[in-house]
Amino acid sequence: MWFITRAVCKDQVTSEACGSSGFQGIRIKDKRRRPTKTDLYANTELTVRRGQAFTITLYFNRPKQPGESLAFVTEIGPSPSESHHTKAVFNLSEVGASGWSAVQGSSESGYTTFTISSPANAIIGRYNLILQVTSGNKIFSRFLGQFVLLFNPWCPGDAVYMANENERQEYVLNENGIIFVGNAKYIEARGWYYGQFQDQLLNICLTMLDLSLYYRQDPAIDVSRRGDPKYVGRVISSMINGNDNDNGVLLGKWQGSFHSHENPSRWDGSVVILQKWRQDNYKPVQYGQCWVFAGVMCTVLRCLGIPTRLVSNFNSAHDVDRNLSIDKYYDSSGKSLNISKDSTWDYHVWNESWFIRPDLGTQYNGWQVLDATPQEQSKGLFQCGPASVIAIKEGDVDLDYDTLFVYTEVNADCNRWIVYNDGTKKRVYCDTEIIGRFISTKAVGSNSRVDVTYNYKYPEGSSEERRVYKKALAKIFGSNITEGHTEPPRERSSETVRKPGISGKFKLAEPPVFGKDVTLILILNNLTSDHKTVKVDMSASTVLYTRRAVAEILKATASVDLGSKQGKHIRLKIPYSYYGKYLTTDKRIQVTALCEVMHMHGVKLLVEKTIILEDTNIIIKSCWLLGISVKHNISLNEFIFCFVFSLARLAPRERSRIYFEFTPRRTGPLQLQVDFSCDKFSHIKGFVTIAVAPM
Repeated sequence: MWFITRAVCKDQVTSEACGSSGFQGIRIKDKRRRPTKTDLYANTELTVRRGQAFTITLYFNRPKQPGESLAFVTEIGPSPSESHHTKAVFNLSEVGASGWSAVQGSSESGYTTFTISSPANAIIGRYNLILQVTSGNKIFSRFLGQFVLLFNPWCPGDAVYMANENERQEYVLNENGIIFVGNAKYIEARGWYYGQFQDQLLNICLTMLDLSLYYRQDPAIDVSRRGDPKYVGRVISSMINGNDNDNGVLLGKWQGSFHSHENPSRWDGSVVILQKWRQDNYKPVQYGQCWVFAGVMCTVLRCLGIPTRLVSNFNSAHDVDRNLSIDKYYDSSGKSLNISKDSTWDYHVWNESWFIRPDLGTQYNGWQVLDATPQEQSKGLFQCGPASVIAIKEGDVDLDYDTLFVYTEVNADCNRWIVYNDGTKKRVYCDTEIIGRFISTKAVGSNSRVDVTYNYKYPEGSSEERRVYKKALAKIFGSNITEGHTEPPRERSSETVRKPGISGKFKLAEPPVFGKDVTLILILNNLTSDHKTVKVDMSASTVLYTRRAVAEILKATASVDLGSKQGKHIRLKIPYSYYGKYLTTDKRIQVTALCEVMHMHGVKLLVEKTIILEDTNIIIKSCWLLGISVKHNISLNEFIFCFVFSLARLAPRERSRIYFEFTPRRTGPLQLQVDFSCDKFSHIKGFVTIAVAPM
């Protein structure tokens, strides 16, 4: 028998095992780490991507004898078995039935090298590597060590293969991100640090898979399915939120006080959230909202090797009854009523991941929607996706997974109803184009915004869009539309409704700044040659970004006479003293005007506007930055900078400047984030991307 006389542990390797065979250890070296950038991971064990070869070096005290043969064994998960593809046994110079292979290399001075290759569809996760020595009719097995296998976007045979290198750099390797928030008329960019290569992050992501309800239900089957990015993405979407009592990462909260825990607006990146989750023994972190769930999920998926990006959908619908229609209700004075389960959010952030869909057909390959925000259960869990973006655009709402739900988020109708004192309801308006606007993602290689709306739907009002809508409706209700849906909802939305003959819109008199009075102008125009008297009931409420009302802050009534084709303005002022104490960190006010044309038997026009109050500007300026040399084994968490400053009291209109120095420890892009809070408002954010040059 061969005996190993010594082991050299170097780079990302390691393992020692002693036994009767005299087996002491190995040196493992990844031959192709640099192209696939697994050397960026801060963990100390070997990390490679599937379909990628790595080399091990074994030291022996004698040459191989006649009749002796070597084989290798890889095992993953509990009760590994060849039938579940969680165990593979493969001889030298032969590709095993599982697709694993080993080739003997150079042999001198008592050591021998072996190159081991994994199949492009191998299960991802932490493997045991075992050497199997056969001598005559005896087989000896010795544990060599562990390695982590990840998805490989660089490998053409991998389901997550992405051909463009710039896109791989952006969607797999970039640790800095941009999240677009605000509303359709005021889109803001917010910085986010993914940090997928930071210390312990890979271990946390692998542990996340083992804590899922999927794993608890059947560990062996769950692990056997982890070669499929579709399956892994769905599991992760269920684990980022903690709404299923499954040790998920984050609990969501959109209303009420956050004093006892973290306000979702406090978060600037995923690393601190995931580390806190681990430190608290995998108890959900409190609290998150949609952009936080999406940011953390992007970190986990990129860490595992799945190309992923964040997407923001403005005027995003949540269609609870799944009839392709969002219903919003107001009282007779124009105040929004929270009586509908349907809702429209100013924006909603989810993830897109890139992989093929053999379960659906090659035409549905590419970007797939995954959403970790707990809105609706899917097959008993709060999870969403993966839904093919192409399937959404083509109205194939019957396809897995949750395609119908995402389709309505970007393409539902919005009906507005007046609820009278006697309980009767009257629909006064239907907007077929407002849902799903300016769907946005970060550009490859820059912080620019890219509009991907037409990835999700054809242009509103086009013949293609109408065809797809009717196709989606037929898939929901069948070829024979059920009672109450004798016509497609959009057709019903255009049923004869008496038009008021007037138009209206709100216009801001000046930019709305937090801490100042807000002044709007309601512009009414008579579209006919007939004289009209219009009664106007105006209402203003502070709201969340989900458009749920927090508190009514103003009511006003006016009457205006409009001559033939005449237009008039009504000025509305909302003092800071009215809204200041009721404003949330979303900093939103919704204003409505219910305009009733007198002597037309209740014909009304509803005008609505959501205002986002602008924060005080934070200006970040940086001088030229020079990096310093970095040793190979420096932990990546040394690249994170956090500074806390206390400022003196600021008088009205007073400015303050802060100067500080820091030394970056690696070259390349660095995102510097600023989060400012005071006794009047909190979490004003700014960021700047800095290019760190070598010395």
